[in-house]
Amino acid sequence: MQKILVANRGEIALRVMRSAREMGIKTVAVYSEADRNALHVRYADEAVFIGAAPSNQSYLVGDKIIAACKQTGAQGIHPGYGFLSENANFARQVREAGLILIGPSPEAMEVMGNKLSAKAAASKYNIPMVPGTEEAITDVPEAKLRAVEVGFPILIKAAAGGGGKGMRIVDTPEDFEEQMGLAVSEAISAFGDGAVFIERYVSSPRHIEIQVLGDTHGNIVHLFERDCSVQRRHQKVVEEAPSYILTPEIRAAMGKCAVDVARSVNYTGAGTVEFIMDEKLDFFFLEMNTRLQVEHPVTELITGIDLVKEQIRIARGEAISFKQDDLKIQGHAIELRVYAEDPANNFLPDIGTLQTYVTPKGPGVRVDDGFEQGMEIPIYYDPMIAKLITYGKDRTEAIERMIRAIDEYIITGITTTLPFGKFVMQHDAFTSGNFDTHFVKKYFTAESLETGNEKEALIATLVMEKLLAVKKLVVAETVGAEESNWVRNRSPL
Repeated sequence: MQKILVANRGEIALRVMRSAREMGIKTVAVYSEADRNALHVRYADEAVFIGAAPSNQSYLVGDKIIAACKQTGAQGIHPGYGFLSENANFARQVREAGLILIGPSPEAMEVMGNKLSAKAAASKYNIPMVPGTEEAITDVPEAKLRAVEVGFPILIKAAAGGGGKGMRIVDTPEDFEEQMGLAVSEAISAFGDGAVFIERYVSSPRHIEIQVLGDTHGNIVHLFERDCSVQRRHQKVVEEAPSYILTPEIRAAMGKCAVDVARSVNYTGAGTVEFIMDEKLDFFFLEMNTRLQVEHPVTELITGIDLVKEQIRIARGEAISFKQDDLKIQGHAIELRVYAEDPANNFLPDIGTLQTYVTPKGPGVRVDDGFEQGMEIPIYYDPMIAKLITYGKDRTEAIERMIRAIDEYIITGITTTLPFGKFVMQHDAFTSGNFDTHFVKKYFTAESLETGNEKEALIATLVMEKLLAVKKLVVAETVGAEESNWVRNRSPL
């Protein structure tokens, strides 16, 4: 592959293009009407317009992506994440067009794209599973009986779901019918598939995921774990690697399970096997994401591996460039997703113009973004502005650098999650490692940010008062000295 098309936008498109450029590979950008002046369009060697701003008229239209490849002579497609990245039909289209998808096979996508078929595949290797149903249930009375057998509280989940959609926690049998109806309705709306299943609800869960790579030569490796337990609306906001709570023994066991899950579908490319962990540190398989994850930079920082380059090499038919035993965890990395959202208003998305946009710099700071000062945040896509990542020799240094980086990150014109990120970094539950996926519900309120702002304002006032006092003292001393000199040097009358 001498030229690849990146079927995405924003920060992930830029991130992929940079690695491709380092490999001497030409890149093609695609863009919608809303992204005519986007950074990824300017960075690429070529750019092709693919339609109106709504993604269902541009970034989600596989025929337009493939046509852009043929128009520019691109041999491969990197889908990034989101949009068409886990669409098995698109992956099949790419293959039938004689092009290379930088990702897994459509068959692997299909199996892992459905939580029930994914569990069935993983069960061949005795992977630990959360107790629950092994098939989709649509009959409400039967589903209720099964829920009672599993034991309340239970979780109703959409089989084709993700991102918390089609998911309902049910505490008692009396609430079951209503919550199942809501879950089915939401699943149909979000995925066009109302199939749901039941799992026992883990009350204090940690969300731990393992990065894997597989090639066409039968090699599959894992690149350790990421802890993604700080979430809002079941979606990740803060991720870190490695996890604070994993022992070497648990890490090895989870890594083996992740490799086995990937092996169950002959996986190729980069993927992530997700687990849920209870308060006893017992872990259970949840699902597999058949793409590059938003939070992949923290893995890159602790391993020194460029995951995008490995994806491209694997798609070209090369073997993974390292062995499992070559990998060692070095340091600690944390990622904060910087969203155009108002944390004080239930993380409601915000839109507007980036009137001021100054990114942090310095040791151990990485910013993956797709915006610059003066650009508008479009309403058509995910509201993520950037990923702020810090790296340190240990977790403490990574946290300290994140706080410093947040303070240096200046964004005006829109409301962002930066203040929330600082709240997390300074909270005892996070710094102690004693938190779970309910962190936001347990600890965060709008008043938390107001309190933090009040403290910062008080500190700023005290500093200003101190500076003014020093300035007055200096002025007084200067004036006094000048008067003394005048008295000493004046001529007698």
